[in-house]
Amino acid sequence: MSYEYLNKIKSPKIIAEAMKLFGIKEIKGKQHNPVILGWAKELGVDKIYNADEIPWCGLFMAVVVKRAGYEPVKNFLWALSWKSFGTEQKTAMLGDILVFKREGGGHVGIYVGEDKDCYHVLGGNQGDAVSIVRILKSRCVAIRRCPWKIKQPDTVTRIFLSPTGNISTNEA
Repeated sequence: MSYEYLNKIKSPKIIAEAMKLFGIKEIKGKQHNPVILGWAKELGVDKIYNADEIPWCGLFMAVVVKRAGYEPVKNFLWALSWKSFGTEQKTAMLGDILVFKREGGGHVGIYVGEDKDCYHVLGGNQGDAVSIVRILKSRCVAIRRCPWKIKQPDTVTRIFLSPTGNISTNEA
């Protein structure tokens, strides 16, 4: 699946900030990715977040949200805490934050599209990297929209994509 359209449209700032980090990966073993640990330092949680093996989808979301000009949720390292971000929505659209349940916890990412059964989600700690994966819509427990300061960008719409690629079942 090609997501080149994300670089071609005037996307919401949250997506633009997330795409700057696309492809960053955690390092297996005793080494840790200094970029990911740098996010923890930037957000003031480096005393408790000190290894990239610790689930980092919430950390990724917090740094993206902060850089886009918004305030991260309290306890942002916990994916399910993102259910209180922005405004609740019934229908997901480009740039919305999606919160998912998974075995052992939750996951948080950004809507970049959908097919019949899945959301296409840009997020951190997806296959141990910042990537885009398909996640079943049935796992979604919250759709949250950024609290736009002036007006919602015109590109905040539903994006329909082909149902290609594997479906993610555990993002930890």
